[in-house]
Amino acid sequence: MECPTMRSNNATTNGGGVTSILTIGAANIAPSYESRCLDIMSYATASPMLSPIKNTLFTFGNFSLNVLGEKGQRIRELTTVVQKRFNFADGAVELYAERVQNRGLCAQAQAESLKFKLLAGLAVRRACYGVVRFVMEASAKGCEVVVSGKLRGQRAKAMKFGDGYMIKTGHAGQVYTDVAVRHVAMRQGMIGIKVSIMLWHDPRGIDGPKIPLDDVGTILEPKEEPSPESMLLAQQAAEERAAAAQAAALQQQLLAQQAAPADVGY
Repeated sequence: MECPTMRSNNATTNGGGVTSILTIGAANIAPSYESRCLDIMSYATASPMLSPIKNTLFTFGNFSLNVLGEKGQRIRELTTVVQKRFNFADGAVELYAERVQNRGLCAQAQAESLKFKLLAGLAVRRACYGVVRFVMEASAKGCEVVVSGKLRGQRAKAMKFGDGYMIKTGHAGQVYTDVAVRHVAMRQGMIGIKVSIMLWHDPRGIDGPKIPLDDVGTILEPKEEPSPESMLLAQQAAEERAAAAQAAALQQQLLAQQAAPADVGY
């Protein structure tokens, strides 16, 4: 399943005008605020849906039970936090937790995984290669992981790990590439993480976009051409049928003339 990205419907929100703009802005900011409220490996991404009656925020995580909490306590606390933080009315916002079906094709989930691997003290090269291998085993078309900052010494540098096929420019790069960026606060300084995953074309739109790539063409099998002998036989048969039909029409015309009564002159 393709990892859902933040989207908002074109439906107007209650209040109109400035209130609508503020509500849409709050719904788009809420996922990033929500990610800071969730614990390790729980949050992947969120999808806000606005309506005139109620604003719904779908939270997608690696472990949905961590988002829900014991007897749904965590999701209720998070709903209250988002409601008070963005000044929603009582009952105007709802949060739902859902598990990401394919974590290997979700850049947000892999960026969070890499973030907490680095915080746990795992070597950068080993952690990045583990993420790249996991993504490619999940049937991704390509993967690229970029880590920048003070990785080992005092000198900051960037390391890039990749595998497979990757498109970065044009409309195809926007549609087929899922990108996630995270910041890791290490002891030696801040480290930046960028995970890019190239998806395959999926006509169903589940594991990839429905839009086919512009430079991919479909080669159809050529039609079977008839041999000259068969063409000549078909032509002769058509001529014989035409001659037989003409002879039959002429015979019917003669029979009709013979059966007609002769004119009697006075």
